[in-house]
Amino acid sequence: MTAFAFRTAHESGSARHGWFTTPHGVVETPAFMPVGTNATVRGLTMTEVESTGARMVLGNAYHLSLRPGDAMVRALGGLHAFSRWPGPMLTDSGGFQVYSLAKMREVDERGVRFKSPLDGAILDYTPERVIAIQRNIGADVIMQLDELIEGQAPLDRSRAAMERSLRWLERCRVAFDQISRDGRVPLAEVPTPHGTPSLVGLATDDERVASPQALFPIVQGGITAELRRASVAGIRSAGDWVGIAIGGLSVGEAKEAMYATLDICDPDLPREVPRYLMGVGFPDDLIESVRRGVDLFDCVTPTRMGRHGTAFTPDGTLQIKRASHRLDRRPLVEGCTCATCTHHDRAYLRHLFAAEEMLGLRLISLHNVHYLVQLLATARTQLAAGSFAGWSADYLTRYRAGEALKLKKS
Repeated sequence: MTAFAFRTAHESGSARHGWFTTPHGVVETPAFMPVGTNATVRGLTMTEVESTGARMVLGNAYHLSLRPGDAMVRALGGLHAFSRWPGPMLTDSGGFQVYSLAKMREVDERGVRFKSPLDGAILDYTPERVIAIQRNIGADVIMQLDELIEGQAPLDRSRAAMERSLRWLERCRVAFDQISRDGRVPLAEVPTPHGTPSLVGLATDDERVASPQALFPIVQGGITAELRRASVAGIRSAGDWVGIAIGGLSVGEAKEAMYATLDICDPDLPREVPRYLMGVGFPDDLIESVRRGVDLFDCVTPTRMGRHGTAFTPDGTLQIKRASHRLDRRPLVEGCTCATCTHHDRAYLRHLFAAEEMLGLRLISLHNVHYLVQLLATARTQLAAGSFAGWSADYLTRYRAGEALKLKKS
């Protein structure tokens, strides 16, 4: 049995119901993956994340390489042991974070040079270094280093970034294969305080062997059809891949442009591997993307919005801090089975935010993660039942009507 596999059973147009097998378990798709940037989903325990039905979570190679350091994560047993997450994991290479540090970095063919936001140290982030970092961290799925630019970038800049990402992909593949063949660089000895357990297997040859991992390439090219098709063609000609990611969306372009870009990519991407759309996490975007053949999603949106008191509902987003919820005994969503909705009402949640109690932001974050995870679980059920097309149309109509009403009232 191979460490990675993907199969599908039910389809509705481009949408499909599938199973992605990894060394740490099977992820039923389409699926939403909560983002655990610093080896934690912001504000939640991994036990709480698991209670939402999530089966795969993310870490971020960029952040973890800065703190506590990728070698330290490896010495502590790898990301799964470090974070206490038992299921599949994925690490983002950090391309988005480097993009967001535009005023602190320089990009050239070699890679990215930037100032650490922690101490100002100058750091080199090359394709080879990115692979070494992610091989140390040990997630099941790792990402290439790509050059991410803003969604409305001029054609020449989009083309240059897409072509550079393809060249970096080849360097990532070579580095990935070399570590698979030769092993990871030995870890330096790290003294532990007296009376504490020693770190994991620092002196053993077995420790140098990288765990089974899959390298995903990233489709780039902005919102230009020609560039997206060229990116997919370049990726497919570079080798066979366990899965393929679609990047460079939800970075300033209109929603309609994002959907159109997915329509462009859909027929050219191989059907036999999972497709991962990076950084997209609003309910309507998830459903629209599933319609266009996407299988995996991640986004910080559910916890970021939760920290500001905004909850997902079938009727659009709900801001719990509004005075209208002061005496409201209803849950955030009737029938929702998350711990927030089954134990607390809107009046209490509003009180927590008014009193600046940290429990409030945790409870809304928990609800939001649960909502997105279960939304795609429902999509899987509808795909299996052959009713996805009608269900998805009804869901989008209701959700968007609620959002439109909210804008009208404001």
